[in-house]
Amino acid sequence: MNMPSASLVSSPTIDLGLAKGRSVSTKIVQTADLVHPEGSIISPATRATLNFQYASLRNINHCPTGMYITPSVESTLVWDAVLFVHKGYYQDSVLKFTVTFPNDYPERPPTVRFLTDIFHPLVDPRTGGYSLAPRFRPWRPKEHQIHHILHFMKSTFKEPTLDKLHEEDVLNKEAFKLYRDNRTSFATLAKQSAELSQSPSALYDTSGSKKNHSLRFTPLKPNEVDQVLGALSVYTEDLK
Repeated sequence: MNMPSASLVSSPTIDLGLAKGRSVSTKIVQTADLVHPEGSIISPATRATLNFQYASLRNINHCPTGMYITPSVESTLVWDAVLFVHKGYYQDSVLKFTVTFPNDYPERPPTVRFLTDIFHPLVDPRTGGYSLAPRFRPWRPKEHQIHHILHFMKSTFKEPTLDKLHEEDVLNKEAFKLYRDNRTSFATLAKQSAELSQSPSALYDTSGSKKNHSLRFTPLKPNEVDQVLGALSVYTEDLK
């Protein structure tokens, strides 16, 4: 991926899950006390559900390849995430987003908001809000889990899912109409937004950031890039 050299900075306790027999793209899974610092009342059922569903993301089939997610340092009910898009119209995008759970989850669905600006039919261009309606209307608390949402989100950056969107479900009408009527212009704008997602102002945390995101990027020096690539190549060779 042709992007600025950067490292993903996270809390001291990290399980990269890069053991033999597991995909090199296994996600970052961090441990954290599920304590809501703001003192809001969270039902025992919601706390247990969040614990279980977060732990389940260690399953290689649950957290999508190219996606990293961790509970926010600010709230148990907010999870911070990053999606790396490797193919399609949005190739090379680096997209930060948050998942916010209601106090009575899973009775009501979580909400998703992109912090990185992205030209996409399901993303509100003003707020970054993301529409789950195409897949999760109605929401079924006994059936739907966070890993279903994450896999759906990744799929919406691919053509087969984009082809199935309906106008009543989208939040960016311009993006939807361009995708339907002028695919060339849509592709150009999607590529531009992918490139902007790699810009220093979008990629690196600054004092003007929209939110104190838990998954942070910092620039790397050339020798540090070599060290990271070397470590990754070791795991890649082990898995061949």
